[in-house]
Order: sequence, then C-alpha cells, then structure tokens
Amino acid sequence: MNEPHWISAVFSPTGGTAAVAKAVTGGMGQVVDLSHPVPETPVPDNAVLLAAAPVFGGRIPAVALERLAALKGSGPAVVLAVYGNRAWEDALLELKDALTAGGFQVVAAAAFVAQHSIAPTIAQGRPDSADLEQAAAFGRAVLDKLAGPDSLSPVSVPGNVPYKDWKGVPFHPAAGESCISCAVCAARCPVGAIPTGQPNQTDPDRCITCMRCVSVCPRGARTIPAPALQATTAMLEEKAGTPRQPELFL
Repeated sequence: MNEPHWISAVFSPTGGTAAVAKAVTGGMGQVVDLSHPVPETPVPDNAVLLAAAPVFGGRIPAVALERLAALKGSGPAVVLAVYGNRAWEDALLELKDALTAGGFQVVAAAAFVAQHSIAPTIAQGRPDSADLEQAAAFGRAVLDKLAGPDSLSPVSVPGNVPYKDWKGVPFHPAAGESCISCAVCAARCPVGAIPTGQPNQTDPDRCITCMRCVSVCPRGARTIPAPALQATTAMLEEKAGTPRQPELFL
C-alpha cells in the first residue's frame, strides 16, 4: 500500500475519544464527526479509516454505528474503543464486525481509557501523556504494518456474539435552576434529545446519557441527579478503581 493517509470517523461526546484518535493519527488527515448525521462518504483504498467511539456498557452506541455506516470503502481500517476504566467487553468486536460487513479490511484495533463521562472521579485525567504516547506509537505501528508483506492481514479481537445486552442507563442529565436557556446543549446534543425551544428539558426516549450537554453547558447547569451519580460512582469505585492500561491488537 503506497503512502496511506488517515480518515478518522469519531464519535466523542465529551472529548476523550477524540483526544486518543488524534494521537493515533498524529492529527493528520480528514476527520468525520459522527456526532452529526453523515452523508454517504467514499473512503479511497489508499486511506486508512480509523473508526473511534466510546464504550457504553460494553457496547458501541448505536447512533455511532449508524452514522459510521455512511462511510463506504474496501480498504484498510482500524477500530478504536475508548472506555471509562471498567471494561470494554464486546465493543471492539462490534466495531470490527460493523466495518467488515461494510467491506473494509480491519487490520488493527485498540482499547484506551478515558475519564469516565458520568463519574469523572474514575480515571480522572485520562487519557494522560503516557496514554497519548502509546496511542501515537500504535498509529505508527499500524502504518508499519501496512507497509509490510502482510499489510491487510485481519486482526483478531476478543468479544462475544451475541453482543452483551445493553439497554442504557436508567437516568439522564437534567437542567437545574441556573439554566438560562442559552440552548448550547440543544445545538450540540448528538441525538436531538434537548428541544431548542425548551433547553431545560430532556427527552428520555432519545437521550443516551452521553454527557455532552453536561460537558458543554457554560453555566454547569446540567447534571446527573445526585442519587444516581452517587450510586454510579460507588459502583465504579468498586469495579473500576484500579487503573487499566491500553490494549493493542495488530
């Protein structure tokens, strides 16, 4: 494969996934933002598609997979799952299967840790400089593989089929009294769960608790209900308190 270049398709509601993806590619190439609907986009065979998404309950958010399907091609691809230090379970396999079904040849995969989007005391400050250095080294290793004799050999990743059953978390961010109805959250919500005319509301049937609205609110007016946050944090402190390291598959 001659002079490959990166095309990154990234779903990153709170920025952790985007930070790791940028490190993998060295900030090079085109970025397709999966937080918005994506028109059908051809990916040339001399490009390397990096598909990057966060892990929600051991799975890839359905909206990310739906928008990723708009990218069409048959060349090499890399899958990247970013999780909040608990477990990534079937996420890499789900991403790999989705791209393989779309015609891509998945040659590498990686799972990285980022600060938990709901409980920010878990994996606080991740990805850190060491994570980003490993991500950059992984990106270079991918390009080295593509320059070698087994450039398109498929990667094997752990996971189970059927994938883990995940119905989402039973709570959603809510606006507090400090909300000034600026509607930044409504404009940035990846799934249209916040009405533009009533940005202090949340549609529970659409909301995927991705936490973007919490992260972008200029007044910190959107939060998870305190009892749910406390219970989630306590559970994660027990199950995800020990820092985990990146896992790479080539």
